Amino acid sequence: MIGISKLYLGQVEASDPLRYGRRSAHLPSHLLQFSEDKKPVVVWNVTARCNLSCTHCYAAASGAPDELSTDEALAVIDDLAAFGCPVLLFSGGEPFVRPDILTLARHAVSRGLRVVFSTNGTLIDAARAAEIRAIGASYAGISIDGMEQVHDRFRACPGAFRRSLDGIRACREAGVKVGLRVTLTRDNVGEVPAIFDLLESERIPRLCLYHLVYCGRGAELAGRDLPADLRRATLDLIIDRTARLHARGLPVEVLTVDNHCDGPYLYLRMLRERSPRAEDVLALLRMNGGNSTGHGLACISWDGTVYPDQFWRNKPVGNVRERPFSAIWGRPESGSLLDLLRRKKQLVGGRCATCRFLDVCGGNFRARAEAATGDLWGVDPACYLTDDEIRR
Repeated sequence: MIGISKLYLGQVEASDPLRYGRRSAHLPSHLLQFSEDKKPVVVWNVTARCNLSCTHCYAAASGAPDELSTDEALAVIDDLAAFGCPVLLFSGGEPFVRPDILTLARHAVSRGLRVVFSTNGTLIDAARAAEIRAIGASYAGISIDGMEQVHDRFRACPGAFRRSLDGIRACREAGVKVGLRVTLTRDNVGEVPAIFDLLESERIPRLCLYHLVYCGRGAELAGRDLPADLRRATLDLIIDRTARLHARGLPVEVLTVDNHCDGPYLYLRMLRERSPRAEDVLALLRMNGGNSTGHGLACISWDGTVYPDQFWRNKPVGNVRERPFSAIWGRPESGSLLDLLRRKKQLVGGRCATCRFLDVCGGNFRARAEAATGDLWGVDPACYLTDDEIRR
């Protein structure tokens, strides 16, 4: 995640310690490596079931395969807590179609995990929002793809936008921190100004704008991904709109997600603008280290399969029904995928290998690079920096 409001405007945000405080700051930036005590944020796709059928669903959610039972899931939570994972994100499918989801969330909070939800919001009413608040969940991210017509088309469900908006309002009224999650393609990038307007009119405190990763049904949209010039223009728009909100006294948290070259692009813009904070921003980006697939980010699927992240679903690394997550993740065998990912800055090829921002982006998404090039260590096509910008 690239914190636009944090980096460009200097806003202090609740997730700062998680994003910038979990690496060994005393090491030179080019030596920043996986730390033994760095524990992952875990995305848990607790169910494959969903009440919608979204065109860009990375999990290709449908049906109800062999989900972990309640008892199995509670045991996983105990293991994650004992291992020291800082955040557990319940996702799906749609997590709220699982009848025991609040039981699982309540147990996770009681074990000291920060609990967040990734949801389409359509199943959240006032009563459900009050329950989310009562168990102590930290956040609900609700997916919005644009205004009503565009959103309903993406979700393949007339009325989905209004129901999601009702869920956002229910969370806000119940005192649950809520934010918007937007996945950008050519088919909805024109909605970004309207989404910022919605953010303001509905008093929503957080916005995450996701770059498309080519997996699940999202793989079918690879040809609708943003070209480099449109990515750059869209990031400038996001920065400008965020700054305008802050100038009017609305300190909204705005982040871009799943494309870590947004960080160098932001830094280079700040250099052009002669911002006195530019070098501090570069230091923060290096401290964060960019993409953390396989070390700072993990995924558990509905059937217990563990993946390096939620997008790389053709690369299982174990199953919690066979070995605890802590054993799978803690000390991977030499030469295994998890081991290689923790050394990927030494392994990426092409222009990534000589890029001066490699320690900032971390080589970006291997899942997207592999999907586009067939090469595990190939160049992520979402990188839009020019050769001149990345030259050492």
